Amino acid sequence: MKVISWNLLRRTGAAVKDLTALVERERPDLLLLQEAMEPVKSLPDLIGGQVHHDLLPGRVHGLAVWTPHIVLPPDVLFLPVSRMPGRLPPRIAQIVRIDGVAFSNVHLSHGQLLNRRQLYRIARAVEGPMAIVGDYNAVGPTVLPGFHDVGPRRVTHVASNVIPFRLDRCLARELDCFEARVLARGPSDHCPIMLDLRAALDAAQPLAGGLRATAMDEAPRRTIRSLRHSLMGRTPLPARRFARIRSGRTST
Repeated sequence: MKVISWNLLRRTGAAVKDLTALVERERPDLLLLQEAMEPVKSLPDLIGGQVHHDLLPGRVHGLAVWTPHIVLPPDVLFLPVSRMPGRLPPRIAQIVRIDGVAFSNVHLSHGQLLNRRQLYRIARAVEGPMAIVGDYNAVGPTVLPGFHDVGPRRVTHVASNVIPFRLDRCLARELDCFEARVLARGPSDHCPIMLDLRAALDAAQPLAGGLRATAMDEAPRRTIRSLRHSLMGRTPLPARRFARIRSGRTST
């Protein structure tokens, strides 16, 4: 499943023509957009597929999902808000399901404690394989039990053209990521990120005869690697373990 996420920079950033060019070039299965405005609704007329657009409360922009596949409209999840004076604007998450996997499109709050609370709210709302993708507005690591940070480890936004941040991220549960990269920024102030995500059950590489690799298949490989390192003068390999290798028996 090829997923692309892009914060468009609402009025002055990426336009529909930039989105059509991106789709024609990258051919994603799912395009997740933040700061998207009304014109994104014209995408099906230009490139087919379907689009679902949900405004943030009280804003002229919001979240949008485009896909060439037939899917049900995404669920809209209202996220925790700040109770402090001058609180940050409310946020939502779109949750769309494709082939048994839930994808959450997010544009989280700038408050660093608040955006972590919002992530926890999304994670608790859905069971099973899931990816939370979008503009996290997070500084530093984002840790979520059961999830792994599989997004590209590169800067995606430079604040005031001075301070670099990795704001656009992906946390995944029960999914493996085969590729993650940052795409050209274009007219927005954020770079798009692209991910190739697959359900963990299907992610193992086929072996000879069409079988799939498992932890049992990996054990002899680890032993052989240790033997190779020993022969190259690295960590010595115990004699007892070397005897098991020669006899065809390995254990870890």
